[in-house]
Amino acid sequence: MNMRMRKLIGTVLLAVFLSLYALLAMGAAIVLQVRESVWIEPLYYVVAGLLWVVPAGLIVWWMQKPDVDTPPQQR
Repeated sequence: MNMRMRKLIGTVLLAVFLSLYALLAMGAAIVLQVRESVWIEPLYYVVAGLLWVVPAGLIVWWMQKPDVDTPPQQR
C-alpha cells in the first residue's frame, strides 16, 4: 500500500475514531457521574482528554511510513 492510500485511510480512521471517542468519553462521564467529587471531575477530564493521543499517534505513525519500493535516498 502506498503512502497516499495510507494517508487517505488514516484520515478517515482518525475522524471516525475521534468522533466515537468523544461520544464515549462524554457517555462515560455521564454514567460515572464525575461531578460528584471536586477532585475526580478534573482528573477524569485530564485523563480522558489525553487518552486519545496514543491511538491517534499510532495511526499517524502508520500513515507516515515510507513506501517499501522507495529507494532510501528519496525517503
